[in-house]
Amino acid sequence: MPDGWQWDPTLFRGSAAYYERGRLPYATGFAEALAGPLGLDGGGRLLDVGCGPGIVLVPLARYFEEVVGVDPDEDMLTEAERRATRSGVTNARWVAARAEDLPAGLGTFRAVVFAQSFHWTDRDRVAATVRGMLEPGGAFVHISDLKDSPSDPTPLPSPAPPYDRIGDLVRHFLGPVRRAGRGRLVHGTPGGEELVIARAGFEGYARQVVPAGEVVTRTVDDLVAWTFSNSFSAPHLFGDRLREFERDLRALLEREVPDGRFAERLPATEIRTWRKPRV
Repeated sequence: MPDGWQWDPTLFRGSAAYYERGRLPYATGFAEALAGPLGLDGGGRLLDVGCGPGIVLVPLARYFEEVVGVDPDEDMLTEAERRATRSGVTNARWVAARAEDLPAGLGTFRAVVFAQSFHWTDRDRVAATVRGMLEPGGAFVHISDLKDSPSDPTPLPSPAPPYDRIGDLVRHFLGPVRRAGRGRLVHGTPGGEELVIARAGFEGYARQVVPAGEVVTRTVDDLVAWTFSNSFSAPHLFGDRLREFERDLRALLEREVPDGRFAERLPATEIRTWRKPRV
């Protein structure tokens, strides 16, 4: 596990209902961008580990015969199933499990995807297990927002969300140490995730960046949802001060923009893939 942190089932407790509204989407077309290089043709199976509310699995479902979403938070799986139903996806199944519970009798897959979830796992162990679950030539896929993307100098039509000030308010209520369930949040993988995945026997590294940059409007409700969708500010962490925190958060945001409208640009999406050797 990440140094200094142990798995905690309260990690995202209470966050599932806020996730879809609060989080910015991945770049439009990310699923098509992944399908082309991987030669996805509607066959085979996809495993989404740490699938959350199905944000990645649902758009990818049409490229596979079956898609399986795994997540330890049953509320996330409930939201994922609702999302799939709204989108007309009928080839999905959902499994309540941690990555460390794999292979869990789930069978063989053409691709296994981690969308900003791999860092929460026992990475060496999980990468080795995933390699065994992939068919020869199958893909290990990591999807995330593009970090440190070039800034766009074009002015936004409304103020940007005051994420720094939201963070200050969270620290005022929860203390200076960033929380993760009942523990503290630890960032990064020693040596980088690429080293872990190579160590597990994957090869053929490839990287794609799917551009975005569209300007979206974010309301006070959206930013409250964003706050509660994060592990470091999940609703349960505030205990009996939750209503007080939300009151102060809304007051902060309403002082920033009396009309209740912020604006920000959608980040590009980074897709990294590795292959299981064919022999």
